Amino acid sequence: MKYILITTIVVLMMYLVYRTYRFVTLANGLDKKIERGAIILDVRTTREYAMGHIEGSINISLGEIRERYTELDSSKTYITTCSHGLRSVKVENLLKDLGFKHIHNGGAWSDLEKIIKHKKQ
Repeated sequence: MKYILITTIVVLMMYLVYRTYRFVTLANGLDKKIERGAIILDVRTTREYAMGHIEGSINISLGEIRERYTELDSSKTYITTCSHGLRSVKVENLLKDLGFKHIHNGGAWSDLEKIIKHKKQ
């Protein structure tokens, strides 16, 4: 019983941290970057991408990014996204290490898609 309670508290805390992160990210102008033409970089697998994605996004998975990052223009702004936000953080950091200056984590693609659709209305 104690294990279940601790696990539930940890999961709840993780969720609250994630929702706070999403609010702060949007407050820092992620929605404005999208309006100004930032490119959505979906880092999920090809199979995941085929099951649903943000219209106009490009797909280079976390597993392929080290070989395919040269397909990206380092002068452009990219917003990385994946299923929950963990892989997109990894790609964000990797691209920054490779010299990209305008990389931002967009978290879960479904959340990012809602933001984009809301802005278009």
